[in-house]
Amino acid sequence: MDLELDHAIVRCTDKATAARFFADLIGAPVHASGPFAAVRVNDRLTLDFYDEDAFVFGHFAFLTADGDLDTILDRVAEHDLPFGSGPFARDRTINRLGGGRGLYVWDGDGNSYEFFTARPPG
Repeated sequence: MDLELDHAIVRCTDKATAARFFADLIGAPVHASGPFAAVRVNDRLTLDFYDEDAFVFGHFAFLTADGDLDTILDRVAEHDLPFGSGPFARDRTINRLGGGRGLYVWDGDGNSYEFFTARPPG
């Protein structure tokens, strides 16, 4: 079976703010898509941000190139965003799992975005 993720819904309290947060991290525009504020991650994946009053936070992980990770780190530093080396560690450091580099960034609702340059072991 050959499956490819096309889109995912990111639950948040303010879809415009949450979509802009993520779009700014990856340097992408936000566009309307029905009831969603959407961010196209690449030609195969879109994140659709949707307002929810009460929700459980989500986690979204992205394999990226070294240079793109550097760009994301620059944006994190520029906006003084909380980040860390693990899913619950806001230690303002990166990890070196799988021989690469990685970090986690959180939006105002607690959704976490993981960016890494090498697939973690396991």
